[in-house]
Amino acid sequence: MDSVEKTRELKRDSMLSLDVDETAVDWRGRPCKANKHGGMTAAVFVLGLQAFEMTAIAAVGNNLITYVFNEMHFPLSKSANIVTNFIGTVFLLSLFGGFLSDSYLGSFWTMLIFGFVELSGFILLSVQAHLPQLRPSPCNMLTDTDGTQNCQEAKGYKALILYLALYLVALGSGCLKPNIISHGADQFKKQESKKLSTYFNVAYFAFCMGQLIALTLLVWVQTHSGMDIGFGVSAAAMAVGLISLIFGIFVYRNKSPRGSIFTPIAQVQDGANESPWKLCTVTQVEQVKIIMSVVPIFACTIIFNTILAQLQTFSVQQGSAMNNKITNRFQIPPASLQAIPYILLIFVVPLYEIVFVPVASKFTKKDSGISPLQRVGVGLFVATFSMVAAALIEKKRRTAALNSNQILSIFWIAPQFLIFGLSEMFTAVGLIEFFYKQSLEGMQSFLTAMTYCSYSFGFYLSSLLVSLVNKITSRTSSSAHGWLSDNDLNKDRLDLFYWLLAALSLINFFNYLFWSRWYSYNPSLSPTTTPHESHGEDLENQSLNNNISKHILRADN
Repeated sequence: MDSVEKTRELKRDSMLSLDVDETAVDWRGRPCKANKHGGMTAAVFVLGLQAFEMTAIAAVGNNLITYVFNEMHFPLSKSANIVTNFIGTVFLLSLFGGFLSDSYLGSFWTMLIFGFVELSGFILLSVQAHLPQLRPSPCNMLTDTDGTQNCQEAKGYKALILYLALYLVALGSGCLKPNIISHGADQFKKQESKKLSTYFNVAYFAFCMGQLIALTLLVWVQTHSGMDIGFGVSAAAMAVGLISLIFGIFVYRNKSPRGSIFTPIAQVQDGANESPWKLCTVTQVEQVKIIMSVVPIFACTIIFNTILAQLQTFSVQQGSAMNNKITNRFQIPPASLQAIPYILLIFVVPLYEIVFVPVASKFTKKDSGISPLQRVGVGLFVATFSMVAAALIEKKRRTAALNSNQILSIFWIAPQFLIFGLSEMFTAVGLIEFFYKQSLEGMQSFLTAMTYCSYSFGFYLSSLLVSLVNKITSRTSSSAHGWLSDNDLNKDRLDLFYWLLAALSLINFFNYLFWSRWYSYNPSLSPTTTPHESHGEDLENQSLNNNISKHILRADN
């Protein structure tokens, strides 16, 4: 009887231990229980913040060039750079947000604090757009090509208020973005590979819904009711998102901060020069190996995001030079063209999860259908054709305008948005899933932030390319005008700039193939990987991780 009782007690204790998750805590700092915390029920509240925050910032970012150009009177090329620098800063600051979360604050408190910072930026933008004394005197920048209307560029305190508002939004949104993704993913265990993959697809669906609402409803409000009302609606959407985040506080699984992520890097570096076995642990070495090994993959997505920058700047201005009337009374705001791919994607993303993944899984033996790296590669290849389409249509639009004074329909530029939207579904989701699944405990938010940092570098590269192309082409042109130096697209050569980006994108794709071929997944981070999946992902048994570890762990003789 004693042995039977002991067996029952051991079984009962083991069941209790399975119910308690020692790696995550609730809002009071106690170990989480599987039946009370986490899962899709908790993730829904985070997805609410994802959708509403995306609605708020997409409405600002995607139509910002119109506001900066028409209301603040910055030249077209400078307006484009203001937008790309703003969006680039948003994504660059995601590294700061990921660092704070993993090292000191945790995901929830980082999101809550910086969510209010972002909200204050939206409110300040709305106030400036509402008060005439905070903006330059009205004039038409499109007709003032010869300077006769004397359109005054915003300077002094007017420009200062604009930049302050924009970079409050950038700071808040940048620190939110990696934590929204990682905190939602933290509601599942890494062993739940299929549930994680589904979550990332659902998160992208929430992203698409936020973008769609922003690019239709909110841009329409900005166009017909004024930018002040539009920015105010963005502030309201952000407030609703924060309420959604707070409502989930009692059911979240929270990962505790583990100190600065840069400490292991410093210790491992010191260890390489002295005695690695005395100065750093195996986990610390693994952290550094992972960070270093994913850098080439990360770098290959920068050109992809440079293409995205064109769709949010020059392609919007392209639409402004086209016929945007559907009827005599209804016109499509140029910025709303960016909604076209998201209309498609709200149907394609569920089909990808419901149809493509099960079918692909039968052939690849992977729970997610194809590996994250394969998904990224497909997206990078498809993105090239977005710029090819853009170049062809811009050439057609410009020729029609100059030779026959004909204005093409705005729907001619829809293909470049559709193609890129499809490519983004593969690349963006695949990259986030890849970084999260490759991370160790205590570095999920930071590695997820690297995804957004790629956006940042892409937008900064866009600004650099615009300036560099203008400088070079103005020297080689007989008229001393660069490809993008005029406010009039009919005088510019935007089509040639698009061809340049298409070429860079194709070169970048082959570069990605090289690096992804040498990358192998760390098996210690994929506890549910099947032998078939491991074989498929360990391409030709060539491991970039192992090559790096030889250098990190070398000891001086």
